[in-house]
Amino acid sequence: MPTGVYAYITMDGTGKEAIDFYKEALDAEVLGVQTFGDLPENPEFALPVEAKNRILHAQIQIGNTYFMLSDTFPGQPLETGSQVHVCVTLEDAGKSKDTFEKLQQGGKVLMPLQETHWSPAYGQVQDKFGITWQISTNLQECM
Repeated sequence: MPTGVYAYITMDGTGKEAIDFYKEALDAEVLGVQTFGDLPENPEFALPVEAKNRILHAQIQIGNTYFMLSDTFPGQPLETGSQVHVCVTLEDAGKSKDTFEKLQQGGKVLMPLQETHWSPAYGQVQDKFGITWQISTNLQECM
């Protein structure tokens, strides 16, 4: 069973500015912000200096609703009109896999479902209607 469905906004290096803007314009509360520089170091992939202060993930609350926001990685293209995705958060990796497989029917996988440092099962898929979905499993499952 999903724990929530959220809009996920992608910016091209203006994430911090957008967070401040939405905080003021929408009287939003910033619940958490993580930059690419906050990621654990990976000796096989040196993080470019221009990536360190970009937003990897932010969660913002407006009233009783939420949305998430991140920046692209430097050099990653961002098409106007593709800045908003839908993120589905689930409690169980098996359910995440099932949901991911169903959404990819007739669509395409953008990022295979895999373990990340924030989720035991996370992936991105574009459905047959062109909607990009981020499927994420709550980390609590691993605890």
